[in-house]
Amino acid sequence: MIQFEFLYQHLQATDLADWSEILPAQIEKIFKQRFHGKREQWQALLADLPMIKASEINISIDKVRIGSKADCDQETQKQLKQILQQFKPWRKGPYELFGIHIDTEWRSDWKWQRLQEHISPLKNRHILDIGCGNGYHLWRMLGEGARLVIGVDPSQFFLSQFYIIKHYAGKDLPIHLLPLKDEELPAFNQQYRGKGFDTVFSMGVLYHRQSPITHLQQLRSFLRRGGELILETLVIEGEEQNILMPEDRYAKMRNVWFIPSTKLLQRMLQRAGFINIRVVDINQTSCEEQRVTDWMSYESLADFLDPNNKNNTIEGYPAPKRAIVICNIS
Repeated sequence: MIQFEFLYQHLQATDLADWSEILPAQIEKIFKQRFHGKREQWQALLADLPMIKASEINISIDKVRIGSKADCDQETQKQLKQILQQFKPWRKGPYELFGIHIDTEWRSDWKWQRLQEHISPLKNRHILDIGCGNGYHLWRMLGEGARLVIGVDPSQFFLSQFYIIKHYAGKDLPIHLLPLKDEELPAFNQQYRGKGFDTVFSMGVLYHRQSPITHLQQLRSFLRRGGELILETLVIEGEEQNILMPEDRYAKMRNVWFIPSTKLLQRMLQRAGFINIRVVDINQTSCEEQRVTDWMSYESLADFLDPNNKNNTIEGYPAPKRAIVICNIS
């Protein structure tokens, strides 16, 4: 069973200690209510992780690296690789564990490179990442010197992938992933007397929300006074009134509801109470950034685009273009 005792200890050392009082019961309830048919299989695999001590940990480079090939013999490395492959597909990364390169579907390091120079320094900050997947960007945040990093993602599969990395990096590190939805988090700056996180990330989430303004308001409630939001989401070209609402699927995704223009996105953020709003990057996703690999062998971006026109999705909509927007609360 994945444990959260270190999270509760780390929260006690912050002004969010009150949250640690309700979290254990909430997590226990979620595991009971959201039983996954493969949970016992995942737990058995995690229990079989070979004992290897990492001689090095480097989370400040593009390929998050835990240990080296020399830390274990070939048989132990083979055993570890077999377990890692049982957790395919690996979507966010890349990682390297004891010489094993996990070539993930997404080059998530490219996204980090696009935003890294624009955000406020993360050193000594308390960070919250909404929809963090298996936690690749959490490691990059910790590598920037954050004091506490918490990611939330309801997928227990991603939680298991995250646990593998943390198992070898150090269970006591101030980095955690909670199997929660963002709407299950407290409105920190309301419920805890103006407290909250210094920096909140929401990357690849907004277009999955039926009510984008509600999501933005929730993000605002997680920030302490003067805090910073980093929002990354799909956008389309156009003026303030332009928005794409797919008829059914978008790039074969079912749950894409609204894709605004960047100008409309800025207005939405303004209406949600954010200030100092600036678009720092717009980038059309390439088939080099999101692709099929040995560690993610299902369909990927190339299968989602019109084979005769890579600037359109298979449904005829504009191909995925993503913007990074940074803003604050007063």
